[in-house]
Amino acid sequence: MMTGKTGKRLNEYAENYVVFDLETTGFSPLKDEIIEISALRVRNGAVKEEFTTLVNPNMPIPRAASRVNGITDEMVEGAPQLSKALAAFLDFAGEDVLVGHNIHSFDMPFVYEGAKKALCRQVYNNYVDTLYFARSCMPQLGHYKLTDISAHFGIATKGAHRALADCHMNQKCYEKLLEIWQKKQEEMRLKEGEQKLCCPQCGCILIKRKGKFGFFWGCSGFPDCRYTKNCR
Repeated sequence: MMTGKTGKRLNEYAENYVVFDLETTGFSPLKDEIIEISALRVRNGAVKEEFTTLVNPNMPIPRAASRVNGITDEMVEGAPQLSKALAAFLDFAGEDVLVGHNIHSFDMPFVYEGAKKALCRQVYNNYVDTLYFARSCMPQLGHYKLTDISAHFGIATKGAHRALADCHMNQKCYEKLLEIWQKKQEEMRLKEGEQKLCCPQCGCILIKRKGKFGFFWGCSGFPDCRYTKNCR
């Protein structure tokens, strides 16, 4: 019996992880289909292995989707069905932390729904959404599309919106964000001594904020997590 339990969204750096990206026929995990899955296995900041496959959606790909990702009906005609492609991806990912951009709202729901309907299984991997990670590390940036973050770091964006290219782009961004995250943590340690910096509920970074009654620690995972802690 499926319980609906899934992995947790983290807001931290994982030395070993699998960065992944999907291309789909639309925006709804209930109505649309996955047409491409790509992933990179990363160990200690270095890409060790690639995974990529097109997926036959058993439906015509809308022109609007093809205009974005360049994937056509002819390209997926001989591709594996979702059950085979998604099973291969999940085997590749194993129990690793998953990393991706905007995956909390988009890719993970497609993975959950696809695993449920095609494989009758659940996915429990914890994951890092680099959209949230970038917002907490660079609140001044203002625009957080993957191409915006890549451009900010001087990372090439050629091939954007194809899954494997986006994986390589995002992996480089994640490593750059690590440098900022570590610097912020060190600055907070210097100011606050050994103050705990991670949310005990979801694992996200605690950020010092000013409210109506003074300063407090608030979870950077807000609004999904509303944990707060008084500053001493």
